[in-house]
Amino acid sequence: MRKLGEDIRASEKRITATTRQLESMIRLSEAHAKMRFYPSTSPINRRFSEEVEVSDVKEAARLIRSAIKEYATDPLTGKIDMELITTGLSTLQRRARSDLRREVVRLVEQMTAGNNAPARIGDLLKMLNEQSNLNIGGEELGGVLDGLVAEGGVVVAGSGSGRTIRKVMGATIV
Repeated sequence: MRKLGEDIRASEKRITATTRQLESMIRLSEAHAKMRFYPSTSPINRRFSEEVEVSDVKEAARLIRSAIKEYATDPLTGKIDMELITTGLSTLQRRARSDLRREVVRLVEQMTAGNNAPARIGDLLKMLNEQSNLNIGGEELGGVLDGLVAEGGVVVAGSGSGRTIRKVMGATIV
């Protein structure tokens, strides 16, 4: 597994084998060995293998590699993206979220320029969808706004369709 991350082009995406993964490989190897039994003329005298062989370890490693490959495949691109394992988001999804955040900041600054009066979040969502070829939902926008609020760059007030947003005076939003 560590050799998968030795590619120079992907040095920042190094794969590490953790203790938990090693323990999983041991358990899988043991389970695979237990499935093998020694033949006997009598079904009563059949014994399951009590020794793990190299073939059991190789099968456990194959199963783990297969699981990682399936879990780390980005369904949109069909490419393996190790960021899916570590962050739960593909590189493409993280880039799109970052682009959305940047555009939200730009629009909030534009909508509240001069008087710093709050802007309606509904208007912000409408503007985002007018300029985007993707449909941006309220939940997606809400996640971005939650992050900006947590950073202290904006204040969201109100509830429902009357929610508003404004930039915090003096705050620099990056």
